[in-house]
Amino acid sequence: MSEATVAVQVEEISSVKKKLLFDISWMDVKNELDEVYRDVGKNAKIKGFRQGKVPRKILETTYKEHVEGETITNLVNKYYWDALKEKGIIAVTQPDIDQNGIEDNKSFIFTATVEVEPAIDPKDYEGLILEKEEKQVTESDIESRLQEIRNMFGTMEEVSEDRDIKGGDFAVIDFEGTLDGESLKEMTADNYLLEIGSSMFVPGFEDQIIGLRKGQTKQIEVKFPEEYRIKRIAGKNVVFSVTVKNIKERKLPEIDENFIRNFEKYETLEDLKLDIKKNLEEENKANSETALKVLIVTKLLEKNEFDAPPSYVERQIYYMLVDTRKRMASRGMNTGEIDELSAKYREMYREEATRIVKSVLLMKHIAAKESITVDSGEIEEKIKEMALRRGQNFDEFKKSLEEKDMVDNLTNEILTKKVFEFIEEKSTMNVVNIE
Repeated sequence: MSEATVAVQVEEISSVKKKLLFDISWMDVKNELDEVYRDVGKNAKIKGFRQGKVPRKILETTYKEHVEGETITNLVNKYYWDALKEKGIIAVTQPDIDQNGIEDNKSFIFTATVEVEPAIDPKDYEGLILEKEEKQVTESDIESRLQEIRNMFGTMEEVSEDRDIKGGDFAVIDFEGTLDGESLKEMTADNYLLEIGSSMFVPGFEDQIIGLRKGQTKQIEVKFPEEYRIKRIAGKNVVFSVTVKNIKERKLPEIDENFIRNFEKYETLEDLKLDIKKNLEEENKANSETALKVLIVTKLLEKNEFDAPPSYVERQIYYMLVDTRKRMASRGMNTGEIDELSAKYREMYREEATRIVKSVLLMKHIAAKESITVDSGEIEEKIKEMALRRGQNFDEFKKSLEEKDMVDNLTNEILTKKVFEFIEEKSTMNVVNIE
């Protein structure tokens, strides 16, 4: 890029946005125009002229708008990327170009506004005073997990005696909701299995089912919350006609040596409990490490203030919403409900998304400042570990990661882990045992 014919000025709009002003001399503009006209003239077909022999004046009459548009594109591409390199600007978005076209014998002026990563010089990440909580596994913890496993093997059995519905029962019901006498399709179902006490329905519904018996029908009225997702019934009183078709209860197996027969890997009840203890210890360790990382990030962000590029934040929100939508769909929510809730979650996620983006940028800059890197051998080892854990062939698993462009993510994951380890080594760690 010739400084004699192209002047570039950089305006700092904010720490994450820059505007580049380009002033390209008429000589350069004219040269580019001439080049584009030559290319157009080679293929132009105009009646009365041989292809490749159309006079410039005729081409200008027919192709002026096209040629000037092509010229502007060429000039922007030609000088914009060179300017970024020359000025050391790392753009994180496509430029927003503003220009007023080409005028004869005048320089061509355009601006390019882009987002950039903030300039970060990490500080105060050594010598942190940290508190790490370590939770011990108790007999009560083991028993609670054992009961969870027991519940998984519970069976649903019909209640044989003629009795009232009580908390913990499973009622098979038909129900129809009406609002001002009008039936509500979305509040109507047959043979619905409702666990009494699960709070799956709007507050007040399950409580009014208690005491009914098989075969009984009851009219109940429930007021829906003001923030209920279906707007037309939010804050309204809905009348339900409920018929109890059956009552079921969960029967749980006894925790004894017979129970162990459900598992191939355990020979005794004690073996199961030992495995539960091991899993709980691993969970506690993982939770402790996660909490420590959150603490480190919190302290670092307090000591290092900078802006997050809006495009990065929006991208992180997108990832969070995709995950949320998948979970909503797995719960049986329809597309309309998912869309409505997603719109609300977008702003709810903004603060956390901003925090995530800032933490990633800060870790990257600490790594650069401390020359912390990831070599190919470390990546290979991580892929081998992941493939082994998934029971997959190493080469096939690695190829799938490469095809999905996941290797860079894996590299960043390893790098971030190494940065956290570096910070922990340089900190004062106080371990607190909790029950």
